[in-house]
Formats: sequence, C-alpha cells, structure tokens
Amino acid sequence: MSPVRDEKDEKDNSVPKMLCQMDNHLACVNCVRWSYSGKYLASGGDDKLVMIWQTGKYSGMSSVFGSSTKVVNVEQWKCVSTLRGHLGDVLDVAWSPHDAWLATCSIDNTIVVWNALKFPEQIAVLRGHTGLVKGVTWDPVGKYLASQSDDKSLRVWRTLDWQLEETITEPFDECGGTTHVLRLGWSPDGYYIVSAHAMNNSGPTAQIVERDGWKTSMDFVGHRKAVTVVRFNPNIFCKRIKKSSEKPQQYSCCAIGSRDRSLSIWLTALKRPLVVTHDLFANSVLDISWSKTGFELLCCSWDGTVAFLDFTSDEIGTPLTLEEKQKLHQNIYGKSLFLNNSNHNPAQIIETPAMLKLQQQQPKPRENGTQVNVTPVKQTQPLVNGDMSTPVKQQYGNKQIETRTPDGRRRITPIFIAPQPDELGEAPLPFSTTRPPMFSSSTEQSKIVVEKKNEVTVPHRLDDTRSRSPKDISKKIEGPSTGMTPIQAMSALDGKSDKSKSSAGPTSAASPSVEKSIEKENSQEKDSNKPKSLSVKRKLDTGDKIKRPRKEKETSRTLFTTPVAVPVHVHSATEKESTSKIIYASSGLQLPVVSRVTTVQISGTIDTDSSLVLELENNIPAGSVTLHKLRCVRGGKQLWESVLGSRGICIAGNSHLACVACEDHSFSMFSPSGRRLSPSLVLDSKASVLHCSGYFVMVVTCQGNLFVWNLQSMKAVIKNESLVSIISGNTVSISSSSLTEQGIPVISLNNGKSYTFNPDLGCWLIISSKQDPLDRCSDYHSCIPKDNTDVRDSGPLALLQSHKHRAGNQASRLFKSSHTLQQASTTSHIENQLAAALVLKSGKEYKFWLITYVRYLVQEGLELKIRDVCDDLLGPLYKTSTNSVWEAHILGIRKRSLLEEILPIIGTNLRLQRLFTEYKEQLDMVRS
Repeated sequence: MSPVRDEKDEKDNSVPKMLCQMDNHLACVNCVRWSYSGKYLASGGDDKLVMIWQTGKYSGMSSVFGSSTKVVNVEQWKCVSTLRGHLGDVLDVAWSPHDAWLATCSIDNTIVVWNALKFPEQIAVLRGHTGLVKGVTWDPVGKYLASQSDDKSLRVWRTLDWQLEETITEPFDECGGTTHVLRLGWSPDGYYIVSAHAMNNSGPTAQIVERDGWKTSMDFVGHRKAVTVVRFNPNIFCKRIKKSSEKPQQYSCCAIGSRDRSLSIWLTALKRPLVVTHDLFANSVLDISWSKTGFELLCCSWDGTVAFLDFTSDEIGTPLTLEEKQKLHQNIYGKSLFLNNSNHNPAQIIETPAMLKLQQQQPKPRENGTQVNVTPVKQTQPLVNGDMSTPVKQQYGNKQIETRTPDGRRRITPIFIAPQPDELGEAPLPFSTTRPPMFSSSTEQSKIVVEKKNEVTVPHRLDDTRSRSPKDISKKIEGPSTGMTPIQAMSALDGKSDKSKSSAGPTSAASPSVEKSIEKENSQEKDSNKPKSLSVKRKLDTGDKIKRPRKEKETSRTLFTTPVAVPVHVHSATEKESTSKIIYASSGLQLPVVSRVTTVQISGTIDTDSSLVLELENNIPAGSVTLHKLRCVRGGKQLWESVLGSRGICIAGNSHLACVACEDHSFSMFSPSGRRLSPSLVLDSKASVLHCSGYFVMVVTCQGNLFVWNLQSMKAVIKNESLVSIISGNTVSISSSSLTEQGIPVISLNNGKSYTFNPDLGCWLIISSKQDPLDRCSDYHSCIPKDNTDVRDSGPLALLQSHKHRAGNQASRLFKSSHTLQQASTTSHIENQLAAALVLKSGKEYKFWLITYVRYLVQEGLELKIRDVCDDLLGPLYKTSTNSVWEAHILGIRKRSLLEEILPIIGTNLRLQRLFTEYKEQLDMVRS
C-alpha cells in the first residue's frame, strides 16, 4: 500500500494507517531495512537478534493476538529466519547490492556479514573496532563495506577477503561525547562516503571521505549539534545546475539528520544545502529512509514521530534509469560479475583466459535481467508426513458423507485436513489509498456434494477383548502364525572341542525329536501351503506333542512375523571359569516355506519361449526310498534335470548357474547345462538365505554363518563368517539380504541398519542406517546433479536408503544456530556415501556422490578438501618408483576423466579460480 500523502487520506478512517504489527522481538527494535528487491525486511534490536521478515502469500485482515486494543493487521508478515550471532544490542543493518549479503553491527564491537541467500549462514565476522559499532554501509558495487564506531574511527573493509582496507580517524579526533547511532552513508555513484559525528574547527560536520585515496578534505557543515544519520538517495540524478553549461550534470542527493532536531538535504553538485528544515522534531533525528523512486523521504525521531517529505524533479533533478546507472558503474568500476550467489564476488577479477572462457560458457541471464545461479541454491520443499522426495500439494475432496443416528439426528463424517505448509509471498505491491480493502461474500453456490447414506450409525467397538477372560486373551497371543517355519533350537556346540560337546549334552537332547517332528510335518502334503510354526518354549520345557495352531486374525498374526535370535549359553570345560557366549542358534533364522513343487523364475517373461525356470520337486516315491528332483525348463521344455538324495529347501539360479540347498546341510551347484560343478558342499546347518548374482553365490545358514563363492574361479570369497557381531539382542533379525553383481553381500536388519563383509579388512562394515543422524542433518540436496537423479534412486546403495523417510530438507531449519556444525555434518555424510559406494563397487553411485561432494565443497569454499580430491584424481605427473601405488581407474572409471568433469564445477566459484587454473594446466600438460 502506498503511503498516506495528504491530510484527506489521513483523516479517512477507512484507509488503514498501520499495515502490520510484528511482535517477535523481545526488546527494543533499533533498526529496520528493506532489501533492494522489496521482498524482505530485516530488523535488529536490543535482544541481540536480527529477524528476516516476508509477507505471507495468503494475506488478509486479522487481529493481533493478545492486543488490548483493536489492532488489525492488513498484511500478514512472517519471520522466515532469526539470525543469532551478536553478543549485544544490534544497532544497524544494511543490505548489500543485489541482496546477496546482510551486514549487521552491534555494541559487541563486531560486524557480522550474513549470507542472504542461505540464512543463517555467516560469511565473516569483522573484528577491529575497539568501541561500540553503530553504523554500516555498503559500496554500491559491492567491493567495500564501511563501518563507524564509538572508538572515533571509520573503517573500510574489503569484500574480497574481508580484511581491513583503511582506517580513518583524523576527522573524529576532536569529537567529544557520543550519539546513540552513527549511521554513515555511501553515495550511489560510489565516489564518496559521508560519515556521522565528525568535527572541524570544533564544529559538528558530516565528513566526506573520497574513494580515491580515502582523502578527507571536504565535509558538510551547518548543523549545530552532532550528526547522527546520513542517508543517500538511491538514485543518481541529472540536471543542468549551471545556466551557462549546455550539458546536464550528474550528481547525488544526500539527507543528513542531527541532534539539533533538523534535517538538511544536499546535492553533491552544490556547495550549499538544497533545503534545511529546522526544529522538525522535538528530539534528535534517529533514522532516514528514501523511497525507491527517490522523490519521497521518511524521517523518524526520538520523540516517536515520523515526518514525510515529498520532492519533485524540478527540485532535485531527473533520476537515471537502472540501465544508465549500471552502465555508469561499468564504465567506472568495470563489469560486475555478481551472479546473485555468495560464491561470486563483484570485487573479484577474472585472471586467466581459461577462467574467462568458462564464465562465458555459463548459462545466460534470464529474461527478467537477473543472473542464473551457477551453483544451485537450496530449495525447501513442503514436508508431508516426513516425505520430501516430491512436493505434494494437498487436495481435498468436494464430497461429504452424511448418515443418521438411531434417534434420527444428522451425522456428518469428519474429514481430517492436515495443516498446510506456510507459503510466502513476493514483494508486496503498493496500491492506491483511495480504495481501501474490500471484502464481499461469494455469490457462487457451494460445489460440495452431500452423499446421504441410508445407514444408522452406532458407537463403534474397537475390540471384544473386554468381554473375554485374561486366560482367553493370553491364549490368543500365544499362538504365533508366521509365513516361515523356524528351526527349533539345536545343540549349542562350539564345534571345536569334544569336551565342550559333552558339556552341552542336556541342551542337545531335544534336538532329535525336533528334527523328527519337522521332517514328519514337512512330509504331509495335506494343507502344505499353510504356514506352520513351532513353539520353542513348549517343546523344550514340556515335551508335549506339537499341535496345529489356531487360525488367528491378521492383527494378531503381525505380532510374530519378526524372527528372534535365541541366546544359547555355551560353557567351556577347558577353562577354569565358565564363560558364556551368545551364538545365533538355529531357531533364530528361519527356513523358507517350500511346498512339494517349487518354481523360481530365472530370466525372461512368464509363459514365453524366453522364460527360464528352475523347478524343485520333493518327495517322489521310488520304491523303498524317496527321491527329489531339480529341473530346468525353458519355454515349457525341459533342458535338464538332476536327482537329489535329500529334500531341497531353497533354490536359486541365473543364466550362469543353478544351485540348491538341502535338508541334510548339503549344497549343490550346477552349470547352465545341468552338469555338477563340484561334489556337494557341507554347510554347518540348513540354509536360510540363498542368492545368486552372476557367478557369485551367497548362503546364510540357520546358525547365522555367511558364505560367498565365486563359481567361475571355484574359490571362496567369504568363508564361514558369523553374523553374531552384527545381530545382538533378542529383537534383532534379518529383514532382507542381497548379493550385488560384484559379489558383495548385503545384510539388512530390522533395526534399519545394513552391513556388508569386507574380506580384505576381515570385518563387517555398516553401509546404511535409517536412524543415522548425519543423514537427517545433511544439507546436500541443493548440490545434487539434476541430470543424474535416476542413479541415486536405482543403485544398490540407494535401494538400502529409503529417500521417502529422510528429513534432509529440514536440515537448514534444524541447524539454524550453527552453520559450522551443519557444514561438518553434511561433508561427513557425503563422505560416508562415497565410501559406501566404493565398498559396494557401484561405479555410477560413486560418480554421483563425488560430483555432489565437489559441488558442496565449492559452494562452501572448502579449498583444502577440494585440493585433496583433485590430487587423488590427477595422480603423479611423472612416473617414479614411489608413485606406483596410484591407480588410474576407480570402479572402471578413469580418474582424470572425473577430474575433467569436476573442474568446471570448481570454476563456478571465482574465489577458487587459481585452484581451477592450477589443475587445468596440470591436466592439459599430462594429456600433451
């Protein structure tokens, strides 16, 4: 809304005077500043906080909660970020050109520069003042930042490296006392800085500091007391000042406020002030603000009033257009390379032709004139039920269901409407004050369709367990029903000592009966497709005959779908003191349910000529013995078959091999033509998990031992490794398992963790965890290569990590208090992903995470880590006896090709251009 400009609008009660009252600050607010785009408002106060405000997208009138008066907010403003970094009151706030940085100063003697593109990240903390810092201002081309303090100094800082450029003290040596603020200003053409509270011949002045050599030979004189605030008009004006001159002169306009309660307006082309308003307020001038057009000025005072001054083009001149202003800056200071990104500094110069060529190859500016971000900026998507993979827009149906209660009253079924994410609007657009906001009811009829059901609703009962006795309920719970048949607890033997076998005799007494019961039950073909289960506790303690469990409801069945590990204590007689060791007994892992005839689709499509199927047929009568068959069928025609002497329990295969595990702990392997590759292997117990991938075979036995073989070379990759170290506790079990094409086994547990075994290191490695705090706090999403997102969702590592449950998009909210901790968490998480992809030998995923890693390092400017990556990819330039360890390929990818791909990413940050040039030249030299 445009300001109230005349007395008629001021007296009109229908014209809102106050648009919004924001009460988030906990103490006095000292300064407010609009961003150049008008989209954000920054405020700093005595509560040591800086708040960033933005309008809500769906604005409307609302009353202020807790207000004793009838305060109505015409616009809705929300605090989108709170910046915490100062240790004292914040006295001044300033936005940089292009709204890329925000500078704040405080009585803690520091200036903090914030990254306005990634709040609340801090770019730099400038220390050097020995007194309270009370004012900051930016060079209009973004090369310098100036600050003024109670230590009687004005300091100029370089934005190239955030180091001190110049300290100016001479004009302030005579200053006595102090003022509440020292708000200095920088002219829009960049030629001058005008300071507050300077002295010349014992008189108060506003000191003019020239950009050329930081000379202090001129000042604005006339105020009777100390100058508190200087504010330049944002425009550069053009006007014929001298009648004798034919060409119009370009100049700037400056407003100066003082403790003498007066306001003066100066033109840099005139030696005297354009206008001076005496006794404008009853107390000192506190702050000044120009409108974007440059013809309106607002000034506030300690007395709590605000003055509005209006100017015409005849009085202060005609402003240059934005294009003319940018052209003037370019002619004076050179072409600005500010790409609306914190990595690009307008003060930096392209030093090499290679860097210039790379910059010219970057995307061109959009139609609206703003530059395209080379390094993508974070985009926060609304979070719906913890899923941030794709933004979801809530849609509600236009139908309501209506029923009747027994007494005839209407009942409308309630529909849950989830709270919508806050949507923020763009810069508020002003509208005429002569038209106050209007509200009217809609004339359209409701589109909601009422569905009337001829039903009588009664109170719903959740369960009928209240009418049962506790004994009945306990019986209902005790009957487990699972889709897999567990093996009962066998002898808990160490298998290495005869003495330990004798000591475990009482425990192994129940094993023969358990095995016999299982064999007898498996031999029954009637109802063989129904799942069966055995109770370990009942069988071992009572020895009763095993009964078929009752068929329960699905709700009670889900309580027992997770297999449990039974800890069995083994006492060694060879040791003086008995020690206990928990092993994964045979009751912990389950056997797959195998019916009389089992088929496994190996390749091709079902019911086609290309279909390749393995069939296992058990319990074939052959006189006095029972045989079992394994056959291979292609397109309905049998290719080969093999006879087994023991009942098969699981089969697997592919186009390279076929294998079967039997009840007698044997394991057989066959070639594509059905030829046995070796005599049957003997496992320590029955197989619970069987996988084939390429020429690799993986078996996990019921006692929790892992085997992996390479059948092409007929060698063991992993030999009888126990899962005891990763499966601990009675509630942890295997939820899934897999074998990669490179023969890497992956074991996933029901606690959300996934492991693999590395034969070279001889231990288990954790490669994924759903509860990993680094994953939840990592903020890498803005650096993901957008053209390779399918790799992230399809690789072996991605299959273990469910993106649907990640909260990474909330990382910027979770770590608002410490950007350093968030940065370390993100780099650690990406490095973990790189290491996991390397262990899984997933080349595509390794390349994906390497590029993501480099993009994040470039975005954060972590030169040391970038150099480490480049050194590893480049390798030695010359062959020597000491560098023979370096390998030119990683996971089948040439390292120097990767370096060639990441160098343009490094070149997007001008601060890293020397690093880019260094490795670009070395890579070119290696090629030549």
